[in-house]
Amino acid sequence: MEQRALPLPAARLGRAVLTAGAAPEVSGVVLLLPDGGSDSGRRPSALSYAVRLPLARSLARAGQEDGLAVHVVRYRTRGWNADADPATDARWAADEVVRRYGDVPVCLVGHGMGGRAALRGAGHPAVSSVLSMAPWLPDDTEPGPEPVKQLAGRRVLIVHGTNDARTDPELSYRLAERAKKANRDTCRFEVHSDGHALRQHRAEVAALASDFVRGSLFGRPYARPVADAFAAPPPLGLRMPLAAGFGRALRH
Repeated sequence: MEQRALPLPAARLGRAVLTAGAAPEVSGVVLLLPDGGSDSGRRPSALSYAVRLPLARSLARAGQEDGLAVHVVRYRTRGWNADADPATDARWAADEVVRRYGDVPVCLVGHGMGGRAALRGAGHPAVSSVLSMAPWLPDDTEPGPEPVKQLAGRRVLIVHGTNDARTDPELSYRLAERAKKANRDTCRFEVHSDGHALRQHRAEVAALASDFVRGSLFGRPYARPVADAFAAPPPLGLRMPLAAGFGRALRH
């Protein structure tokens, strides 16, 4: 007797990451989208969720006075697959934010495969901004370019390590070039000598993410390098170096 495939479990939102002293009402939400693989129907590992928690806590601390809630999205599967499953899960998560919190702005923050999902999911009406870190993007062998029309009207920041051996930094640069033509509010930072995980300059990357999230969701002034990157024409605003000590400079 032929066995039927079991239906995929639903995507889920991890518990909201909040900090002591957080504003009582949620005024904006970050949805963190983990990395994954190209093809897999298996459930994501617990590690993929846990890896995103340090950044979730860093963002929650930075936005506690503004009413920021941060959720890590738990995908249905660990693969992108033929139907761009994580992008569908990102849009579902944005729907869930609207259901839970009402009409609040959403920032999609993704890494690797999650970076691509964040870019793809940007067309959801609740999404006002996208932070894509070391995004996994199709190369020239795939038919058709990655879409960028859905980025119109959003603030978009791409961050990529120049020594990334897993996802090609030049592919994210090419996408940023096309996105900038459709949406002037696009910029890209390069983290020199860093790899895919962006560990070598973790503090600077976290500070950049916090600055972008607070500026995009709550109207806080961007740090000068971020404001300059948005304003600069290509290629300058798409190859902006992330300076050592970026986070320390913001604290003084």
